[in-house]
Amino acid sequence: MKITVLTLFPEILRGFFESSIMARAVKAGRIEYELVNIRDYATDRHRKCDDEIFGGGAGMLMLPGPLGRALDAHGARTARTVFVTPSGRLFNQAYAADLAREERLVVVCGRYEGVDQRIIDEYVDDEISIGDYVLSSGEVAALVLVDAVYRLIPGVISGESLAEESFSGHGLLEYPQYTRPAVYGTIKVPEVLLSGHHANIAAWRLKAQIRKTLAYRPELFASAGLPDEVRRLLKEIVTEGGIDEPYPEDSGSAD
Repeated sequence: MKITVLTLFPEILRGFFESSIMARAVKAGRIEYELVNIRDYATDRHRKCDDEIFGGGAGMLMLPGPLGRALDAHGARTARTVFVTPSGRLFNQAYAADLAREERLVVVCGRYEGVDQRIIDEYVDDEISIGDYVLSSGEVAALVLVDAVYRLIPGVISGESLAEESFSGHGLLEYPQYTRPAVYGTIKVPEVLLSGHHANIAAWRLKAQIRKTLAYRPELFASAGLPDEVRRLLKEIVTEGGIDEPYPEDSGSAD
């Protein structure tokens, strides 16, 4: 995959692409990237890229001219082009997997009050929000999106690691994990994890996933049909805790 990021502040992004797993993916040829400074496409001597908003209002808006020229120069019309914005469609793991199937991804980083709507209408395929909050930096949001996407490209991270993460498998949160020492302070690692009994460990982990999902993200139980074993353990956990099930028993079926 080739990832092109258009930004007013490429220095915010550069360290990410030159470090850790991303750097290895680039070296291995699985990822190609370019950081485009939108100011390079401004035509005045001050490299101006923002102006006041028509109709009034606080703040400044990114000008369509420099950004449009940057997008044209880097082939945005023939790539999947996304704009990260709080007013976009909510990003999730399934969305990341969809973007990871693209050969080319162009990411536009907003600043100030955002970008001129005509740029969105002309170039952008997806307006994406990484969450229900507002950031001052579109670069930070772009890094979240890129990180979630590139790690799903085959060969970047092992399939086994991806399969056990949150939102994978049954769509539940990941189970708690432990390493040495077996006793830290007064807290012991659960005995089952030290037993070497793989079936019992798998059962413990699944139940721990359900407990954590029930505590933090109960709405995930309604997002897809649940396997019978998950439904059974969910009922067991609810009974043990004296609490109500988060959703009716047939919540996984479609109308």
